[in-house]
Amino acid sequence: MANSWWEIQVLCDPVLEENIFWRMERSGCKGTASEVKGNVCLVRAYLPESQAHLLDLAALSLLVRQDALCLNLPIPAVQWHLIDEEDWASSWKQYWQPQEVGDRFLIYPAWLPIPEKPERLLLRLDPGVAFGTGNHETTQLCLEALEMRLSDGAENVIVADVGCGSGILSIGALLMGASKAYAVDVDPLAVRSTKENREINHLDPDRLLVEQGSVDHLLTMLEGPVDGIVCNILAEVIIDLIPQMTAMVKPKTWGVLSGILLDQAKTVANTVEENGWIVAALWKRKDWCCLNIRRS
Repeated sequence: MANSWWEIQVLCDPVLEENIFWRMERSGCKGTASEVKGNVCLVRAYLPESQAHLLDLAALSLLVRQDALCLNLPIPAVQWHLIDEEDWASSWKQYWQPQEVGDRFLIYPAWLPIPEKPERLLLRLDPGVAFGTGNHETTQLCLEALEMRLSDGAENVIVADVGCGSGILSIGALLMGASKAYAVDVDPLAVRSTKENREINHLDPDRLLVEQGSVDHLLTMLEGPVDGIVCNILAEVIIDLIPQMTAMVKPKTWGVLSGILLDQAKTVANTVEENGWIVAALWKRKDWCCLNIRRS
């Protein structure tokens, strides 16, 4: 079969969804999608046949199962089969529909016709392989936190987005009125995705600057301290990055941290407070939480 793709299907506990996305992206998958029904999540990922042999898929399946064991969660069911190029191009997109998030946002797939008179802020998105479609609890919590932070005048607010993924949080901040966002991600595919979504949303490149790297590179991009920091990645990574964030803050800088499981919140909160921050609020949804922090 010419131009064939592996469609990998993982039936799992919803808590594992973000971790599975990460595993699939690390393995070279070129598109991911998920749907949650009750207490079960079905993740689909797509990988060119030429990039993986059966042993590679078996190894990936083993890693996914080991992740579940480490979190004391049920073992996911993993299977794969080949599909052709045309099926891959449309398969994952058919499961993703417009979604209202918070009080203001409508996350809208870029390939759908634009509604004539949207009643919400239209955040158009084609995430590609990057994390951040608005479906996951952590992304929703971050967007809702941005609504709260930026609701009362955001014209002069500058935001830093660490681990930008699809760029959804940077774009959301700018749509809410922030003047500029600096975004970084260690994954070059995420950087490309953010740039493409910047264009889809007709944002000036001078307002959303995105480059490959982490906090250390972000510091070289900034012209001065920022007003807000958003970071929706994994708790272990956030803990490592928090000390580095001190160099970019003002006395009144706030932060929104997510990608954190409830049982990891205390460890993250302790690290936050050890580095001169106060946890102002903890918002939770299902097994995930978002820390709203400010300088002490």
